Amino acid sequence: MNYKAETAKEIAKAGLKINAIKLSPNKPFTWASGFQMPIYNDNRMFLGNAKHRRLIADGFNHLMDSAYSENRNIYFSIIAGTSTAGISPATTLADTYSIERPLIYVRDKPKDHGLRNQIEGIDAEKDLGGKRVLLIEDLISTGGSSVNAVQAIRDANGNCEHCFSIFNYGFKEAEEMFKGKRPYDKEKTKFLKTPCQVKSLLTYDKLLEVAKEIGYINTAQEKMLAEWREDPFNWGEKHGFPKIEKTKQ
Repeated sequence: MNYKAETAKEIAKAGLKINAIKLSPNKPFTWASGFQMPIYNDNRMFLGNAKHRRLIADGFNHLMDSAYSENRNIYFSIIAGTSTAGISPATTLADTYSIERPLIYVRDKPKDHGLRNQIEGIDAEKDLGGKRVLLIEDLISTGGSSVNAVQAIRDANGNCEHCFSIFNYGFKEAEEMFKGKRPYDKEKTKFLKTPCQVKSLLTYDKLLEVAKEIGYINTAQEKMLAEWREDPFNWGEKHGFPKIEKTKQ
């Protein structure tokens, strides 16, 4: 049995069933950016079922074991979750992975009050001591926020060379950011100096494969959804779903 493929299939089926993942190329969703997109993803929906949480934790455990098999020097001392959706799966993983691991979580930016922490779970006056940290994301899309979390861990003297996610759209932009070949900040000035490896339980391509297999989408919809991944920000305009501009208050 291909454990990784079976896990991806089970997560895809569960996600579509409970509406953690929705595919609607004929009636797309309006994202916060105003772009109309044929997919909606909310991995927080997996929190409502213990079996789903365990499925994801077991999948991450398998990825960790695979990473260790590839390189016997890889041993994750700390589990980190991204704020906020990455915190719960990181917690479940930290509690179930062989011997329990310390847990931290990473904000998108430092707090503007108190000790102004960006990483919670360590003393503000200390750092991560060069320990190997595994970052857990719920979703990787364009990559900027995920890579920002990687850099925050590195800035706190953590060795972060791996990021695992529940779902990954597979955008080339994100792939290049994790390799340090594309800037990850809005000002386009910051790059990762050392690449960070990404492993995901479910990819967009596998999702479409499963959705087609179980009859969630038809062949025409599958084609539209495949086109979206290739050019997501122009897809809506091409298919008659232009960007919805926000009304200024």
